Amino acid sequence: MKFVRFAAIAALVFALAPDAAFSQALTSLSSLRVSYTTRKNTVKPAGELKAAIDQVDREIAEASRLGRTAELRRLFAKGTTLLAGRPWTDTTDYAASLVLRTDRVVADSAKTYFVRLEQIYSPSIQLERSLKAHAELRERPAPPAAGNATPTPPPAPQVVKDLGASDGVGRDLRDTPFRFELDLRGVADGTYQLAIIVSDETRTLGTATLLISVRKGLDDIVARLEADAKKAPAAVHDDILYPVDRMKQVNHGRLELRTFDPDKDFPAAEAVAAGARGGKNPFAAKTGDFKRHYLLESAALRQAQGAPSDSLSVESRGEIMPYRMYVPTSYNGTKAYPLIVALHGLGGTEDAFFTNYEQKMPPLAEKHGYIVAGALGYRVDGSYGWGIGVAPADPATRRVQENSERDVMQVLQLVRQQYKIDENRIYLMGHSMGAIGTWKIAPKFPDLWAAIGMFAGSGSPATLERITHVPEYVVHGDADATVNVQGSRTMVAKAKELGIEVKYIEVPGGTHSGVVAPNLAGMFEFFDAHRKAAKPTSQP
Repeated sequence: MKFVRFAAIAALVFALAPDAAFSQALTSLSSLRVSYTTRKNTVKPAGELKAAIDQVDREIAEASRLGRTAELRRLFAKGTTLLAGRPWTDTTDYAASLVLRTDRVVADSAKTYFVRLEQIYSPSIQLERSLKAHAELRERPAPPAAGNATPTPPPAPQVVKDLGASDGVGRDLRDTPFRFELDLRGVADGTYQLAIIVSDETRTLGTATLLISVRKGLDDIVARLEADAKKAPAAVHDDILYPVDRMKQVNHGRLELRTFDPDKDFPAAEAVAAGARGGKNPFAAKTGDFKRHYLLESAALRQAQGAPSDSLSVESRGEIMPYRMYVPTSYNGTKAYPLIVALHGLGGTEDAFFTNYEQKMPPLAEKHGYIVAGALGYRVDGSYGWGIGVAPADPATRRVQENSERDVMQVLQLVRQQYKIDENRIYLMGHSMGAIGTWKIAPKFPDLWAAIGMFAGSGSPATLERITHVPEYVVHGDADATVNVQGSRTMVAKAKELGIEVKYIEVPGGTHSGVVAPNLAGMFEFFDAHRKAAKPTSQP
């Protein structure tokens, strides 16, 4: 293994070859903002701490106004550090500025792995000498415990492979990133944390980390899946190609690695390919809990003028989206089943209602006889469109939100095509951002829903006039530090004023996520009691 400094010639090469200079996707600013706000509402700062946080908030408002996203990341880090009871020093400022960039977050362990140490912003620290860097591959850290508002630092992950050390790291990594060539040979397939520890002669200044996935023979796996997809029935083509497309999205910096699981998704695609041999559809009679995928054409990045569709890459034609299904074991296509479309909260995925909330959704769906479809909503922070309100002015935000809504509605359409669905028993529900999304989407397609369910959400009361015929099941905790309970109270008050049938459960002392699992059974019972009296008059 050797380290190579990002010299002038190398910088020129990267400038002329943008495909080799992708950045890993950082946690979205909306997620950082919500995490910071939740911590602030939980801590309830007073005295000197409140004065310091008030100043941070003023600086956040100014940075937001000016669109200074790098400064926003610094300020959210500073505010979160102060709220955790730790001082914000020049060293913590420097540590928060560090970031790793790479063109392959999902990498072949048989090949040299390239990564660059950079900075998001210029910290306040004064460095008088060159720096050192030590790289190591660690076990993937365990996620923080759910519901812990003030998490304790997790234990240091075990080092899987020491990748060596180097000196001569520049003091300004925005101007001169430091490039590493790392040897990952011998590392078992899996997902790891790559860590680069930066120090001077006397102290550790900070550690930059990046989740990466390592697979030996990755290029061969991709080629095999692409060949299998060409021979498979059209119905499963996207299920086979999904990990290939998702890997490209992650490598190109459009998505965080956590939005898909190479350790599961590649083997799952290979299993679908094996089951599709001979022209079979392995999902034709499948029940239980499983993933499906389809091509969202509106997510296409670009298309060559006059190019035939079969010559275009998946990225040029769209983006393959995942959705998660639960189909009761009693389903055999002879009778129509009710359908629930489930929308996750900010930062979640299509898996949210299957793996979180004490995993109560699948057994309840089995017990009550519901098909459940968990949609991603295009991005973990897509927000499911803007409903019937005013579209965002920013084109990038508008595109994300458009695709977020389209993803939900296309999943609904696909499930209605693939399964025998009771058209008078289609329900929409969600938690947090998903509850907000439910109150956005339901009024936009008012003829579709037999009832809707919202956990810890908020909405625009004026939109309720479009769904006065749609019963509502609403749950919120009065100690919610993330979405204030007043959001649900306002919506419920307007619903009652309009004569909407609403069941509202306000949980004393209830937290943002803690109110969901105990009230899911009640939601199923509410849905059981409500169906439309007539067929829908509109289609998505």
